[in-house]
Amino acid sequence: MGIDYTGKVAIVTGGTKGTGRVIAESLLAAGAHVVICGRNAPDIPVAAAGREAVFVAADVRDPEQGKRLVDTAVELFGRLDLLVNNAGGSPNADAATASPRFSEAILRLNLLGPLYLSQSACLVMRGQAGGGAIVNIASVSAVRPSPGTAVYGAAKAGLVSLTRSLGQEWAPAVRVNAIVAGMIRTEAALDHYGGAEGLARIEAALPQGRMAVPRDIANAVLFLGSEMAAHVTGAALEVHGGGERPPFLEQGQG
Repeated sequence: MGIDYTGKVAIVTGGTKGTGRVIAESLLAAGAHVVICGRNAPDIPVAAAGREAVFVAADVRDPEQGKRLVDTAVELFGRLDLLVNNAGGSPNADAATASPRFSEAILRLNLLGPLYLSQSACLVMRGQAGGGAIVNIASVSAVRPSPGTAVYGAAKAGLVSLTRSLGQEWAPAVRVNAIVAGMIRTEAALDHYGGAEGLARIEAALPQGRMAVPRDIANAVLFLGSEMAAHVTGAALEVHGGGERPPFLEQGQG
């Protein structure tokens, strides 16, 4: 029997596609009321187990739009039990020539947006019976070099640090945890890593023999947001299948 979210209310940012969509569908299947956001409504509604997520158009980089997202969830369902800060990402950019505008946009999306939303969610959660939980989707780019996406890596490192601080500051009413996600096999990954052949080479070098799939991340969210993780806060759960092989192994030094 899976984790039961019946009667719980969740927000998933970036929940219209990719990993965020699978997280939202998993929460719906577990019984939760789910509110998702993005810039545009999904072509196909996000649904599972005969139930559908509520879509709210919102840019999480804007604190006022983030607050409206939280307010909408509370107006519709009366409470907020789980916030999943999933929206994020970055295109490749040369760190030497990236513009201030570009760097600031990456920081707003991957660090400041989750902070603003978490602040709004915290005010709701600590004022209701049972409190609540926040799960921040971070990346292995936070814990190892991220050439080509240096500002993104720095933002995700900041998100992990923020998670640990808020986990202490907002306890015991609000638990705050992060998922340090490794490479995830999505449609976007197929293009990013050079098609099926490129993906196969990468997966062959990973300890588990494969990339994560979105459901792996969703399962971790279900755990961290549930009572099974009642004593887990300020943690960064690594969901990367054992991580990437150290380069020295390929040089015959290990």
